[in-house]
Amino acid sequence: MAANSFMVPLGTPAPPFDLTAIDGGSVSLTDLKGSPATLVIFLSNHCPYVRHIEHGLGVMVAEYGSHLSAVGICSNDNVNYPDDDATHLAEQAARAGFTFPYLLDDTQEVAKAYRAACTPDFFLYDSAFKLAYRGQFDASRPRNDIPVTGESLRGAVDALLAGDPVDDDQIPSIGCGIKWRPGNEPS
Repeated sequence: MAANSFMVPLGTPAPPFDLTAIDGGSVSLTDLKGSPATLVIFLSNHCPYVRHIEHGLGVMVAEYGSHLSAVGICSNDNVNYPDDDATHLAEQAARAGFTFPYLLDDTQEVAKAYRAACTPDFFLYDSAFKLAYRGQFDASRPRNDIPVTGESLRGAVDALLAGDPVDDDQIPSIGCGIKWRPGNEPS
């Protein structure tokens, strides 16, 4: 069933994290410091909404290079959804061309801290780690015949990098609801 992002208030500070990457290393929020913009993306491998945009997302993040720090986080219950385990996420990263670290939120505490609701769920922060954008990648959805461009997220990144205000009229992301472990659903 499709879910919308919660639309966390703009200006909210990025919650800290230190998570294991699919390659076995670890990445923290402070590791992303130094870029003018930081993108935290909640993703999964099995969700058709993510699969629909994953290649376009990989291309977009790579195009911004060092101007945009990015990290993907999978918070799904990978026991009941084994397509979202580290092995399958590594396959997805290769397939989609992800050049950013892909992290495992096994406790699901990071998803709760960010108030992530769905995959994909995008959180774009300025250089001070204040939330500047939380919305859709673009208007494309599985089966709606609109091309995947990343237009909405690109517009926000471009404004942030130019030092311009990001339009606060933002459309929520839509995707598969995060697969919470039984009893671990946010309150």
